[in-house]
Amino acid sequence: MSTEFSTPKLVTKLPNVGTTIFTVMSTLAAEKGAVNLGQGFPDFDCDPHLIDAVNQSMRRGLNQYPPMPGVVVLREAIAAKIKSLYGVNYNPASEITITAGATQAIITAILAVVHAGDEVIVLEPCYDSYLPNIELAGGIAVRVPLTPGTFRPDFDKITAAISSKTRAIIINSPHNPSGMVWSKEDILRLQEILASTNILVIADEVYEHLVYDGAQHQSVASFPGLAARSFVVSSFGKTYHVTGWKIGYVAAPASLSAEFRKVHQYNVFTVNTPVQYGVADYMNNPQPYLQLSAFYQKKRDLFREGLKYTKFTLLPCEGTYFQCVDISAVSDLSDIEFCKWLTTEIGVAAITLSAFYADGFDQRVVRFCFAKKEATLHAALARLASL
Repeated sequence: MSTEFSTPKLVTKLPNVGTTIFTVMSTLAAEKGAVNLGQGFPDFDCDPHLIDAVNQSMRRGLNQYPPMPGVVVLREAIAAKIKSLYGVNYNPASEITITAGATQAIITAILAVVHAGDEVIVLEPCYDSYLPNIELAGGIAVRVPLTPGTFRPDFDKITAAISSKTRAIIINSPHNPSGMVWSKEDILRLQEILASTNILVIADEVYEHLVYDGAQHQSVASFPGLAARSFVVSSFGKTYHVTGWKIGYVAAPASLSAEFRKVHQYNVFTVNTPVQYGVADYMNNPQPYLQLSAFYQKKRDLFREGLKYTKFTLLPCEGTYFQCVDISAVSDLSDIEFCKWLTTEIGVAAITLSAFYADGFDQRVVRFCFAKKEATLHAALARLASL
């Protein structure tokens, strides 16, 4: 007598999530031997001194569980950095938490504060984790478009989106995918709008050190009316060219951090011990992050100069390591079909901007990542020159 077993059928919690465009384009790039300027990560190594610092931590026996919020020396180093850059004091004991990258930080903040039926304002285009995170928390995403072309925040639309159910707003500056950077006036306007509300802010500032042309990153931490209601998220992966290490942090007032840590304790508990100690040691020298804007501006300028010889229309790139271009003068294809054609026929992979909108809004704009070796950028530009 044989018994057949079947796997129970599930009702998915994320019915709108499938294979991402990042996976599709990276796979296609590999198949076609294309230069991959799609996904946002460097193709060069980090500073060997950072590797040495982590290796020394391992050899010192720092390989067991660290404290749940993160090792003390790293939290203290982060607090000192924030004080130096933004002039605000965060208590490393109660207001800074080390996370397994910024993506984990964002979902943890959302799960900590969003209840079923709460609304969260999201400014599109946006990083692809925001909407699924809200859905998993039982919240309702209220999508507000950034201004097409410039991608600047539209504060009239943001104000109109606020309701009695609004629990939080997610902002991202410097902005992925557009490269737009919020100005001081933008931040002050948001502070004014939220002043009479109980709305929380989740500020995705992972590209805080990638701001160009002499501009300064305006962290919400610098603005008391926002700092008091904000989770400020940053990423060592972006800052130190180690995206695969998945280490970041959140700075937030003690009461918000306490709720954040309740969730953090059970979805990650804590983060890789020797990496934490190694990063803390490496942070003794601030020059790597202080010089990062100049490092990437050189790559941005090289890439933009090369693109001038194509029919692409270059959009502004005020920060991040992404360059968006309008393809209207190059092709009549949709942005998705154009990226597939570009990868297959020209040998350069890019990412569609429509992938960063829930409704797939196609503005005929695609995004390139220039966090690459100069040789990689020259190779891509040589192929793009045919356009």
